[in-house]
Amino acid sequence: MKTESDPGRLKSVSRRELLKLSPLLVGGVLAIPSLRESILARGVRLSDWASGKLFRGTHLAQTLPDSEVTPLEKFPYNTYDEDEPNLDFDNWKLEVSGLVERPGRYTLAQVQALPRQTQNTRHVCVEGWDVVGSFGGVRLSNFLSAIGADASARFVAVECADDYYESIDMACALHPQSLLCYEMYGKPLERGHGAPLRLSLPTKLGYKHAKYLTQLEVTNVLKPDHRGYWEDQGYPWFAGL
Repeated sequence: MKTESDPGRLKSVSRRELLKLSPLLVGGVLAIPSLRESILARGVRLSDWASGKLFRGTHLAQTLPDSEVTPLEKFPYNTYDEDEPNLDFDNWKLEVSGLVERPGRYTLAQVQALPRQTQNTRHVCVEGWDVVGSFGGVRLSNFLSAIGADASARFVAVECADDYYESIDMACALHPQSLLCYEMYGKPLERGHGAPLRLSLPTKLGYKHAKYLTQLEVTNVLKPDHRGYWEDQGYPWFAGL
């Protein structure tokens, strides 16, 4: 017969009491700013790693019929700084650098000379809203092929006219629905939607869909604290759907 002082009973009680105290212990740890930030950052990194492992490069996001498309006037402008940054549209070029055979500055006409693709896909904002848009442009994979990009590189990073910046994994860049988008609803992009060129990435959350592109780099190393504007403030980098 076991008594109150029996070691086995004490061990069992200790486990139960510890489980009861666990939420308080976790809450106490999270109340310490330095520990909380470290734990949250590690959690985001783990989420990014798991999302990258689960990503299927041939799995297509849902495409929808024209009847499901949100009217253009109801597609929100959603920018981090301003809807119409100071940009010389007449002389705009996309500066390409990094692990590519043909770096240089590419005009919109050169981008548009590649095969055009249109698709009705859902744009999902991290703020909690989503709309179905009609997007047109060139597959990012086709553009990367045209510039002789190293497809074994890890990242494609972009800079924007409004000082926004973003980066994506190469698997996403090569996804058949990832677009260098220059039109919406069969018309050239409006300035508020990122003219003259933006990313449209149906497999990613909206903050990855950088607008007003001015630079594109293929690289294996992202600049420190320059992975993405929102990601550098704690948002998940992979941001997959």
